[in-house]
Amino acid sequence: MNPLTLSWKNQKDRPLQMLLTLLLFGLGVGLIALLISLNTQLDEKFKNNLAGIDLVIGAKGSPLQMILSSMYHIDAPTGNISINEVKPFLNPKHPLIKLAVPLSLGDSYKTFRIIGTTHEYVDSIFRGTVASGKRWEDLYEVTIGANVANKTNLKIGDQFHSSHGFTDDGINTHDHGDGFKVVGILNKTNTVLDQLILTNTQSVWAVHDHEAEEKQAPAEAVAADDHDHDQDHASEAAGQEDHAGHDHSGHDHADHEGHDHDTHDHADHQAAGPVMKPLIEYPDKDITTLLILYRNRTSYQTLSMPRNINENTDLQAASPAIEMNRLFSMMGVGTDALRNLALIIVIVSGLSIFISLFSSLKDRKYELALMRVMGASRSYLFFLIILEGLLFAILGYLLGLLLSHGGMALLSGYLEEAYQYEFSGWRFFKEELWLLGGSLGIGFVAALIPAFQAYRTDISETLTTY
Repeated sequence: MNPLTLSWKNQKDRPLQMLLTLLLFGLGVGLIALLISLNTQLDEKFKNNLAGIDLVIGAKGSPLQMILSSMYHIDAPTGNISINEVKPFLNPKHPLIKLAVPLSLGDSYKTFRIIGTTHEYVDSIFRGTVASGKRWEDLYEVTIGANVANKTNLKIGDQFHSSHGFTDDGINTHDHGDGFKVVGILNKTNTVLDQLILTNTQSVWAVHDHEAEEKQAPAEAVAADDHDHDQDHASEAAGQEDHAGHDHSGHDHADHEGHDHDTHDHADHQAAGPVMKPLIEYPDKDITTLLILYRNRTSYQTLSMPRNINENTDLQAASPAIEMNRLFSMMGVGTDALRNLALIIVIVSGLSIFISLFSSLKDRKYELALMRVMGASRSYLFFLIILEGLLFAILGYLLGLLLSHGGMALLSGYLEEAYQYEFSGWRFFKEELWLLGGSLGIGFVAALIPAFQAYRTDISETLTTY
């Protein structure tokens, strides 16, 4: 009989013990494989989105929160900063800064964030390209990432209204005319760019200015009505001759009514552009953060810039590399604990394989002795037991992979829904091959002592005993 078939039949005779051993081994392997998949994909996301950015400047608060909100778009911003405060950093002739890219955050559409920025964010930071259409230019024009287009079914020419904040609750929707208009769709970059809706900063300002003006308009209308009401009472008290004065007052009111507030809004919005006007010419406006690329990363002045900003201004400067290393170090404690737990489970499962094979030899001594009588060599018996240990390891490894990738598929759905990041449960990594080697090693070591016992089987003693 084929040794592999014989090994399988030997283990199949003890289904409960075999199932327990495989389950233990599979849980250990699966947990390690899950950590490998999760850590690798997280590392890819974080490294891809670093995009060579050296510094982020924003409002005072948590530096890690500022990095996560501005670069990875998975947290709320720390606040806004005025353009007047960052005017020196926006100077294209700054001796230390090669590129400063402004970001304005705060609105979203179906949980996808709307970012007010410049074309350098696509061209110089992420080196993105347009798949169809064009980049945004005029007021309320947007160019959307590949994932946004896939998830929302937005197409070129479609229009939509943004929501205040980053949740899709349908309550805080901005109403500004026809809304944003899609003019372009970007190619997939496997970076955060895929999940963003990009427009110019002036469009973000215009949305909020329009909302503020709409809230102010009813209050002005109420004040005007009260004023007219007071004038009516004054005219009645003055008598018939003063009624003409009321007509004059009415003329004033008509003049006020003739002042079309909507037309005024439109004129203001037109005055806010042209959209290519440099942001430095809007000193009273706000942005959220600046992404900075240095001219020379090793100069003393460059290295001391973050400290000077933090100590001498009301702004906050944070290095993405430093903050992400800090985050990974905090995450590493939990990851290491889970990995150690998985190793303990694998070792226990290895002991379970050893116990299973060792205890089975007591029941199989007569069978092994008969195999020797029928011509099987000692080496064949040794190989047979080793094969059983390896069979346990392979089956446990396959079960572990199934559990890990199935679990990652479920987890990726949750992560994508919460953060809009794409994770795959069915990606395989080279580290899993090393995991296979480790599994086979554990199965071999666990079967080694039982195999030596089978090798030393004494035919005459065993047959006479049984």
